[in-house]
Amino acid sequence: MRAKGISYDTGFVKNGAISRKRFDPEVVRRELRVIRDDLHCDAVRVMGGDPERIEVAAGHAADLGLEVWFSPYPLELAAEEMLSLFADCAERAERLRRRGAEVVFVTGAELSLMNPGFLPGDGTGERIASLTRSDQVREHIQEAGARVNEFLGRAVPLVRERFGGKVTYASVPLERVDWALFDIMSMDLYRSAEIADRFAEGVQGLVAQGKPVAITEFGAAGYQGAGDRGALGLEIVEYDDEGPVRLNGEYARDEAGQARYVRELLEAFDAGGVDTTFVFTFALYDHVHRPDGSPREDLDLASYGIVKVYEDRFGVTYPDMPWEPKAAFAALADFHREH
Repeated sequence: MRAKGISYDTGFVKNGAISRKRFDPEVVRRELRVIRDDLHCDAVRVMGGDPERIEVAAGHAADLGLEVWFSPYPLELAAEEMLSLFADCAERAERLRRRGAEVVFVTGAELSLMNPGFLPGDGTGERIASLTRSDQVREHIQEAGARVNEFLGRAVPLVRERFGGKVTYASVPLERVDWALFDIMSMDLYRSAEIADRFAEGVQGLVAQGKPVAITEFGAAGYQGAGDRGALGLEIVEYDDEGPVRLNGEYARDEAGQARYVRELLEAFDAGGVDTTFVFTFALYDHVHRPDGSPREDLDLASYGIVKVYEDRFGVTYPDMPWEPKAAFAALADFHREH
């Protein structure tokens, strides 16, 4: 594996609200140093919906010598809004690249699921349902692929006019992206129980296509059975307009299971010849750990973060940080150190 990374959340923006309420540049710098020094990462995918925040975090990562994947993540934006976001971010990414940083631009992520106009449905849940509870699944997939490729055919030239480095897109398998547009094939790829028996074969099939392959997102939530759900681990969370509220039932914490899942997928990607990996994710700041309350209030159980975030205290391992490493933190650090 050429580059070993993790994604870093600067805050997802949806309907004007941002998921990470506090964004202190000094905390960001400290966390990115932990990512480099303690997790032994040499790359970071800086994600979010606020271009200024992405640029701040990306700048700190570049200063630390990390390879930066500059990753604007649009949620529920129309096509023109996405193009405006990408144009803004491409200019920011180019400024960083001209400072001497190694920068890859990620032209959005999972557009068919996260934004309107590609699949039927008013939100991500309805779009996923259109792929599981419909007699028109094949038709929906074909139309989504065509629409995603049509949009990327507009977005990529716009990005390349402003950014001189490598360009990719964080896809999901159903989109069947035309990779001729891009320098790197990138996919958000989770192993669920349904595909576990052919997962390794699928990875090898991606690599066999000839371009460098990056796995831009993979990981597991931290409750028992979450690994079998793969990318759907957050489905146990109840949300309101402000964000996550509570879990929809009581679940058993399984940090060892999360760690094992991350390790097993890293081994599969390494064996399969993948170029770059990004574990999802360092921290999800809106899915807080509440060890003293009702089990349904402990949102960290559903979090893909490898640290559990507190809302009212600092951790023990890093007394200046409002989080504590989980078992997956050590699993990731060990794998990177060994490889």
